[in-house]
Amino acid sequence: AFQTLKDVSHVVLDKTGTVTAGKPGVTEIETLGTLNREEVLRFTASAEASSEHPLGRAIVAAAEDQGLSLTTCANFQAVAGGGIKATVDGRGVRVGTHGFLTAQGIDTEEATAARRRFEDNGQTAVLVAVDGRIVGIIAITDAIKPDAADAIAEIKARGLVALLVTGDNRQTAAVVARQVGIDDVRSGVLPRDKAAIVRELQAAGGRVAMVGDGINDAPALMQADVGMAIGAGTDIAIESSDVIIVGNRLGAVPDAFDIGGASYAKTVQNLWLAFFFNGVGVPLAMSGLVHPSWAMIAMAASVTAVLAN
Repeated sequence: AFQTLKDVSHVVLDKTGTVTAGKPGVTEIETLGTLNREEVLRFTASAEASSEHPLGRAIVAAAEDQGLSLTTCANFQAVAGGGIKATVDGRGVRVGTHGFLTAQGIDTEEATAARRRFEDNGQTAVLVAVDGRIVGIIAITDAIKPDAADAIAEIKARGLVALLVTGDNRQTAAVVARQVGIDDVRSGVLPRDKAAIVRELQAAGGRVAMVGDGINDAPALMQADVGMAIGAGTDIAIESSDVIIVGNRLGAVPDAFDIGGASYAKTVQNLWLAFFFNGVGVPLAMSGLVHPSWAMIAMAASVTAVLAN
């Protein structure tokens, strides 16, 4: 993997948990129906209690912080890249993206203004519907890692192309990309499509490093020429990767490229050292021009030089 790093041309970065801290939090709730903020949050958190998605966990945490009593939901179903469906207090609850709720036959026109306002500020807008009617919209923000912009700048300084890949909508993804200095953004990407993006770049002749942390990054990490997992991420992402970044520091990504380049340079140097000693010493020993003891010393010197280097 380290040897391959020197040939990489593209670095694909997942957004949540890689470029951002991966600890989203609820920042605002806007109601659109008869339910108040607490009721919207309680319905949403009750439905999301069975979800493993970071945004779902953020909503549940917000409800717990406010001391809301959650209800056990029934008929829970998660739709990858879209949202969830569940029954709470006998009422049908739908939580997710604008496209997901629209596909469920729910009119989201009333939420358009608030959704765009949140998204223009780089927030993720989660729409909530109860019994087929939109009742609220929850804004969630995931802070960008402090070292993300510097890390991206270093990656680009090495002549590499950085791409941001996320399931978020175009506006939210564009705000994050602009803040960290990434020009190429792929938004609205479903988990299964991340690996397809890597294959697309490889088919065009690129060598790709994928940086991710989540369960849905695992196929892309395995498809990439070099998979790089954030050490604070999920176990399956770590198992699927070639390189593991200890901790949560994105600045370690350009460091890995430096280590890879230096490691390969040392390998080449050591091969030249070994061939030099053997290339000169073996013919001299065979011809009898040097005493066997000197040949033995030369062999020891070859190994010593390689180890010292």
